[in-house]
Amino acid sequence: MKNLFDIEQFHQFDNLGLIAREVVEGFITGLHRSPFHGFSVEFAEHRLYNQGESTKRVDWKLFARTDKLFVKQYEEETNLRCQLVIDTSSSMLFPYSKGKKQLHNKLAFSVYTAAALIYLLRKQRDAVGLTLFSDEIEFNSNPRISSVNAELMYNELAKLIRPENAHLRKKTDTTQVLHQIAENIHKRSLVVIFSDMLDGENTDELFQALQHLRYNKHEVILFHVTDHSLEREFEFSNRPHKFVDLETGHTVKLNPWEVKEYYAKTVNSYFEALKVKCGQYKIDLAEADINEDFNQVLFSYLIKRKRLH
Repeated sequence: MKNLFDIEQFHQFDNLGLIAREVVEGFITGLHRSPFHGFSVEFAEHRLYNQGESTKRVDWKLFARTDKLFVKQYEEETNLRCQLVIDTSSSMLFPYSKGKKQLHNKLAFSVYTAAALIYLLRKQRDAVGLTLFSDEIEFNSNPRISSVNAELMYNELAKLIRPENAHLRKKTDTTQVLHQIAENIHKRSLVVIFSDMLDGENTDELFQALQHLRYNKHEVILFHVTDHSLEREFEFSNRPHKFVDLETGHTVKLNPWEVKEYYAKTVNSYFEALKVKCGQYKIDLAEADINEDFNQVLFSYLIKRKRLH
């Protein structure tokens, strides 16, 4: 089932937490039926008691049922700290349709996938936080496991997909923001970034910002969010088109077929360079095509988490 179909069904629900649960449970069901059925997705709210530690947090009711000592896990004992980072600049509204509900674009894909990750992280007793940015940080919550924090994050994400909040001419400064994030996260964390990585020509500075995250000992997954057929392959019809930069308003009129080969070569060259740099810095880079299944992202996350434990 493709995302286009899934997302078009989401307008029936106002509760992003409910949507996240449905996406994750569908993913886990599919995982068990797939060749990856042996892949472990453990949900635990307790850990085994270690001899010699305080018995203050022992779950005695569970002991009565199992005859084993388990300790209740609290926020500071979470397995993993994860910071979800989403680019909310206007380029993420592509493909843009004026006057229609903004459900099938790069930003909506990122919102729904991030919501699913919040649900999955909390089920695994991991602390999760959220950062939204354009040319500055617009919202930030530090990693926590509390339900209050989860609702706050779901509410902020829900705002991004309301048509009245689809602002054009909102630029991005990924480089500056990633440097800020690297400095602001004080405990070693997994940083999951959703961005189309369209940050002008400052590629060297952008790579330095990604390196800054790794220098500060954070693990990083970079989901390069694209509409692959349009942005990477330039699959437009053979007729004149008007292309408008959603961040600057700059307009170009041309026949896509006249520049398709040059465009594809240039764009793919940039992202090949990004792939090489990420490999050098040991950053996980994955393309997140908005026309493909959410599972591509959820599975990439699970693989990364498994490697960290």
